[in-house]
Amino acid sequence: MKSRELAEWGLATMEIPPSVCQAALRHLLDGFGAALGAQRTRAAEPAIEVARGLGGPAEATILGSDTKVSSPAAALANGTLVHALDFDDTHAGGLVHATAVVLPAAFAVGQQVGATGRQVLEAAIVGYETACRVAAAAPNGFHARGLHATMVAGVFSSALIAARLARLTPGQAANALGIAGSQAGGLLAFLSTGASTKQLHPGFASQSGILAARLAAAGATGPETVFDGPHGVYEALADGFFDPGVITAGLGESWETERIGIKPYPACQLLHATIDALLDAKAQVCFAPDDVDFVTAQVHPDSAVVVCDSSRDLTRPASSYAAKFSLPWSAAALIADGHLGLDTFGAASIARPEVAALASRIRWELMPAPCAAADARGVVRVILRDGRQILGTVERSAGGPDKPLSREALLAKFAGNAGTGAPELVRLIEALEDQPEIDGVLAAAARASAEANKEVEDS
Repeated sequence: MKSRELAEWGLATMEIPPSVCQAALRHLLDGFGAALGAQRTRAAEPAIEVARGLGGPAEATILGSDTKVSSPAAALANGTLVHALDFDDTHAGGLVHATAVVLPAAFAVGQQVGATGRQVLEAAIVGYETACRVAAAAPNGFHARGLHATMVAGVFSSALIAARLARLTPGQAANALGIAGSQAGGLLAFLSTGASTKQLHPGFASQSGILAARLAAAGATGPETVFDGPHGVYEALADGFFDPGVITAGLGESWETERIGIKPYPACQLLHATIDALLDAKAQVCFAPDDVDFVTAQVHPDSAVVVCDSSRDLTRPASSYAAKFSLPWSAAALIADGHLGLDTFGAASIARPEVAALASRIRWELMPAPCAAADARGVVRVILRDGRQILGTVERSAGGPDKPLSREALLAKFAGNAGTGAPELVRLIEALEDQPEIDGVLAAAARASAEANKEVEDS
């Protein structure tokens, strides 16, 4: 059974190539930045408030603070923090936000058991491989059923991370995966309502995975057929083609950790290719919003159902999150402002009538392609009022494994999220393998968050 095979691999001593370790460190750094950005903007306050209320033994730290709660409670808060701004990374093959479900479990359980930095890093890589592979085994299958792949796959990655750090046996780890399967879910209903449930999904997944491992350690059992048997996660929760063999194919030889993209824009990954194609068009001809007659974007069918869903008003988004999932509005904002940043999706910004008017002139047509939606080409045709036409194209959006962000761009993004007072945190994360424990990393994150809040107060 695939769960037993995955569990045995996830607990074993393994040789991890240096390039994989470096990729994981980049993603952990990006995840800490996203979490501190959410702390600074108070984007995850409900989850933090509830985690503090849950309390429990002082096992793990809520990121960006000195508050300690139980590790499941910390994972709930931290998963929400990493994902709250929708500025965290994406694995195109599984369309899963990997760090949002990996970092919370690895650091919460790692701190709980007193793990070294190297042990936390290895557990995180096990989690990255698990989340990406479980999601990629059903390409777009969970989304097609109306479920968020990040939460579906994230319960398994968090369970295996916890099992490794808590030194469970292979049998217990397989049970943890089976138990986690009964907690997989995450409705996409937020798309049409602007609700904040999507922000909570990684927190739910991380918390549930840790609980699954604890239950398995206490003697609870789960079905080893959770991946490849009747009524398993794919048969129950995925539409269309799925292949559980993807989960274990090439484990320890090919590394999905190196195939995760880092977002340059705080919006849904599925519209990034269109944004980059628009930037290509603007690089060819300088044009202003009033110059534009209309724009037509070619969009992968699996992307269109998420970011071009005409059952909701795509030109006047009901919330910041709705704007991040509207291709017409985000494209119009890019044309109007020249960039997409956290400020783009603030309340005043999304209420601008001139951006809504321009968004009504952004059209789309389906562009079927054999690749995953998040790895599709970006193509836009801009028709100007003077009759000129500009064709903007990119082979894939920026930030992915074939077009990665430079270290300078990654650090600039981190500083924009975490504030300028975080060089110590950068140094400690990049040297995570050498840390005898991880308390110092979490303390540095708390100091960086306090400094960023002071900068806001003083400005």
